[in-house]
Amino acid sequence: MMLKKLDRYIIGKFLSTFFFTVLIFVMIAVVIDFSEKVEKFIKEPVTSAEIAFQYYPSFILFITGLLWPLFTLIAVIFFTSRMAANSEIISIFNAGVSFRRFMRPYMIAACILAGIHLLGSHFVIPNGNKYMLDFLYTYIDKNEDKGRTRDVHLFVAPDTKVYIRNYRKRDSSARDFRIEQFQNSEMVRLIKAERAEWVETDQTWRLRNFEIRTFDGLDETLEVGIGESMDTTLNLGPEDFVDYRDQQSMMTTPQLTQYITRQKERGASNLRKYQLEYNRRTAEPLTVFILTFIGMSIAARKVRGGIGLHLATGIGLGAIFIFLARFAIVFAQGQSIPVWLGIWLPNILFGTIAIILVARAQK
Repeated sequence: MMLKKLDRYIIGKFLSTFFFTVLIFVMIAVVIDFSEKVEKFIKEPVTSAEIAFQYYPSFILFITGLLWPLFTLIAVIFFTSRMAANSEIISIFNAGVSFRRFMRPYMIAACILAGIHLLGSHFVIPNGNKYMLDFLYTYIDKNEDKGRTRDVHLFVAPDTKVYIRNYRKRDSSARDFRIEQFQNSEMVRLIKAERAEWVETDQTWRLRNFEIRTFDGLDETLEVGIGESMDTTLNLGPEDFVDYRDQQSMMTTPQLTQYITRQKERGASNLRKYQLEYNRRTAEPLTVFILTFIGMSIAARKVRGGIGLHLATGIGLGAIFIFLARFAIVFAQGQSIPVWLGIWLPNILFGTIAIILVARAQK
């Protein structure tokens, strides 16, 4: 498809305004964040290099990804409103350009931004989040790990359950370690160990002072290993005892998919925050198209209030969209609505609004 002068002009305006908007908002966000954390930066043993080259590049990726659709809406409204105020859009229509043809460069630019956002959401931003959150959990929010370490019950397979009375994170060891294996809802094997240690090189658990009980109906076999050790492989590792609030955002999409599959194989059911994150990464790039159409439909009409009125309307719609998105996610986390609906509901509603606005836009 050949790009004509009109296409190149609008795409250039769209992208340049978008990245200028990103630059302004990111600078403001960095200044505000630094002012909030500067006292902790001074108190903690953190170097300037870690702040400048680990934390803030990751923070910029995070805040840009979080507000990417909103930046799109603001950019579209800003430059389209200026075109309308300068009577450029009226001149374009008077030259015989249809509204559908006028939408084409907006579609192309939205495709570019949606593609960047899709790639970033699935791969780039999660890696940045890992660096940022590792930094925060090390120096700023040190008590955010909500992983259980006492009286832990975990299914490592649909018919295999592990119980740990005490787990110590600093050396990945456990006291009173028990493995229960079932068949047809009846226990067939029970392994108890006084102590279990994680062997990183072999990815196994080393059980010390163990006993193994095997059940066959009313018959029972006992094997005792006092003073001995035994290595066993389980679908369980030290990472299963770590549970940060935003842990799902630190995983790339392949890692997230693998984690969800692994947890389902273990019989775990509390996976909604991971499923929400997985669906969000695909839904948000579509939001770029929806807000682009809404923005151009609002701003293409020349009004007495000019850019100010258009921006106020656009930012108001963006705020409503973000509020609705968070509201739907809360309901989805509480199992009130399906996961996919919690993520896609704002797009469905605002997609309908976009269709109505485009149909009623100035032709």
